[in-house]
Amino acid sequence: MASLPFPYFIGDAPVDASNQRAALAAVGRCRIDPSTCFTNSDYSAICDKNEEQALVDTENPETKDENKKLKKKYMKQGVAMASTYLRETLQLDVSVIDVQVAVDGGDVVKTDGCLAACLLDAGCASIVMDGANADAMDAAKIPRERMVAHFKSSSMATSEAISSALLLAGTISVDISSGDLGVVDRILASVPNKKDKVEFILSKLPETDDLCSIVSEISKKCKDGKGSIGLVDPNATTLGLSFAACMKTDRDDGLFTTVVCTRSEEALGLVYSSKESIVAALECGRGVYFSRSRKGLWRKGDTSGHYQTLHRLDVDCDGDALRFIVTQRGDDTAAFCHLNTLTCWGGPRGLRHLEGTLQERLKSAPEGSYTKRLFEDPELLRDKLVEEAQELSEATEPDDVAGELADVLYFAMVRAAKAGVSIDDAVAELDRRTRKVTRRKGDSKAFRIAAGEKILGKTG
Repeated sequence: MASLPFPYFIGDAPVDASNQRAALAAVGRCRIDPSTCFTNSDYSAICDKNEEQALVDTENPETKDENKKLKKKYMKQGVAMASTYLRETLQLDVSVIDVQVAVDGGDVVKTDGCLAACLLDAGCASIVMDGANADAMDAAKIPRERMVAHFKSSSMATSEAISSALLLAGTISVDISSGDLGVVDRILASVPNKKDKVEFILSKLPETDDLCSIVSEISKKCKDGKGSIGLVDPNATTLGLSFAACMKTDRDDGLFTTVVCTRSEEALGLVYSSKESIVAALECGRGVYFSRSRKGLWRKGDTSGHYQTLHRLDVDCDGDALRFIVTQRGDDTAAFCHLNTLTCWGGPRGLRHLEGTLQERLKSAPEGSYTKRLFEDPELLRDKLVEEAQELSEATEPDDVAGELADVLYFAMVRAAKAGVSIDDAVAELDRRTRKVTRRKGDSKAFRIAAGEKILGKTG
């Protein structure tokens, strides 16, 4: 697995389309310093809410039950604020991008670890803290694999300091001077466990050619994805060319084979990318490739109108092929292929086919369409959802379970189509939920059970 560069936003906002920086985080991950990279007021409000949560007394027997509810209320409010901050203020999609947040140890201690849990519950991949501040890292009370211990200089990252930090963090981050490759081997040797990772932060970026050479050399030293390279406040050119420098190709034209996929990782088609097209894609946040027939950049959708929103770039295990994860757009139809189909292998199947059919039925359904009846009768749709869910819960044989599951999926997708929600929207929500560290008990809700029984009694 190739070791790749990622942007570390300290002075710049993550997204700035006006300055050709629309999708730098699409390289798959990014790190932000919320105290400096954007307006600090939103982040300060999140810290205040988490401190408010931490100060709720749940030990007093007289107020314990009431205060537990209050603490939970503040927790939900904090996560909602953090989610809005990430999604709207920073314009980062945490369901598809691994976002690291650098937090101050004092804020973590002051909030009794609530701040760290809040940011992870909101969708961040990991928390970055001072590697020399073990007390603050311990106060975060988060899983070791979600903690990044950062050392501000290579001189601070001694073997002893790294060993101590590894007790609480699964990733070691070290700020190195741009040309200081000599310390890379030493740092890597200090992190012997294959599961533990290393991130080298280049805070002083040299000229682009020199940077690409340095990034490529560090990438080669970091075998099997052991490490990655953070570039502080890069532009699309420096990040894109550095990204390409970590790849390889055996093609005479220097192009990279590229598979274009949906958010659900369904293949739309096969294209080719150049170094310049990677840069262009990061600049504009769209699917941009290299046309071999036209011998130039191919900005998908410029002529057909079937453009793509770029979410993420991935490199395969051998480092010689790219995957673009996109949402296919289009005024008339979402078609990637020139034959006006979603994929270059014809029409979709399964859930994607059902989704397309439902969207067509929503626009114009034939006379007598049951789907149209469901769209126009919310009470009927609600009743069928409850009814089919009950039948699924009671099915025992595999064939019966499969059949009842298909029924539930159909009615659920009718509900989603009516609300303008896609399969990709649901996939994104599932991916966001995997980031959470705070777990609910998951008990059934009596009032929902009662409501369901009332509906089943009516339909029965």
